[in-house]
Amino acid sequence: MEITIHQSFLPHLDPDASLEFYTGVLGFEVRLDVAVGDMRFITVGPPNQPDTAIVLQPPTPDPSISEAERQTIAEMMAKGTYAGVNLATRDLDAVFAQIEAAGADIVQEPLDQDYGLRDCAVRDPAGNLIRLQQRL
Repeated sequence: MEITIHQSFLPHLDPDASLEFYTGVLGFEVRLDVAVGDMRFITVGPPNQPDTAIVLQPPTPDPSISEAERQTIAEMMAKGTYAGVNLATRDLDAVFAQIEAAGADIVQEPLDQDYGLRDCAVRDPAGNLIRLQQRL
């Protein structure tokens, strides 16, 4: 059996700010940018991985989500605990320097973790936690 990761989903609060972060700061390309009513779904991904993407979507696109659930999601996003993704690079320090120079919200500078990885963490404009690991 062969299974690959095709898409993962992250919420956005401001589609244009998220688009700028993922394309301008991380260097991803836009694959799709679709408006559905007043909602906007933006698919981005690394240029060297055409079959892997992140879909940036409104935080509560499902109309069956209750107002209490919407409030909980908004609170978790504000704290940066609702969603995240782990990315990898061959040169963590150089990529971190570029991300920092672009003014990204830095959570953790590059650090050698006790469990054997070297990584850093930033938040995107919606508060999603982006961990960036040194590729081994």
